[in-house]
Amino acid sequence: MVLQLENVSLKREGSLILKNINWNIKKGEHWVLSGLNGSGKTAILNMLNAFYFPSSGNVTVLGKKFGKTYLGEELRKKIGFVSSALQEKLHNNDNAFEIVLSGAFASIGLYERPTNEMREKAIDLLKQLGCFKYANRNYNTLSQGEKQRVLIGRALMAEPELLIFDEPTNGLDFIAREQLLETIQNIAKNPGSPTMIYVTHHVEEILPVFNKTLLLKRGEVFSSGDTKDMISSQQLSEFFGVSVTVFWQRDRPFLSK
Repeated sequence: MVLQLENVSLKREGSLILKNINWNIKKGEHWVLSGLNGSGKTAILNMLNAFYFPSSGNVTVLGKKFGKTYLGEELRKKIGFVSSALQEKLHNNDNAFEIVLSGAFASIGLYERPTNEMREKAIDLLKQLGCFKYANRNYNTLSQGEKQRVLIGRALMAEPELLIFDEPTNGLDFIAREQLLETIQNIAKNPGSPTMIYVTHHVEEILPVFNKTLLLKRGEVFSSGDTKDMISSQQLSEFFGVSVTVFWQRDRPFLSK
């Protein structure tokens, strides 16, 4: 198991953010975590990264049971994280190469001396992701799409066992969005690719590789299972509380009202 949440609840400042969450992810599975704003998606991500601990229930991530073993930096090195929110924490004066290198240490900025092997790996990732041409440019001068590609390189630097994409297409135009989604699809095709979680509230971003989906509503699991069953007209109409129609093209779902 990559992830086990057993009857997990979370209280923050007296409010119940998550309630009785059950979620199991096996190695090799790729999941979508979907819900409207305020559904609790961010709270779950903070818990997976050991920033939050459950108020009740059991959490086990990559074999580490919360409350039983030391967590923190060592766990986060095994989890790749790609998020627009992370961009705000990075040092804008670092160049793309340095940002990718920092992923080897799960740090914001470079505080340790990278090895030659790390440098070569970062260069290879920049080339694979089409970022090498702007490797020496400051991060704050890059476009949103370029920044997200650099973050993917940073996330892959430590060879994570779990790779999380948190609303990665925020701020991207249609072409940049599709290019980024193609990159994610290609990562999944690589032998030995990490288990992936894709967090979104846009169903049209769900790629064929994400064959499992958890629908989260008001801090509770509304439903979970095979993506084709979860992303259906009937299921989503009940989920959103309004009548919607789901149609599929090229193994991707699209929504209309």
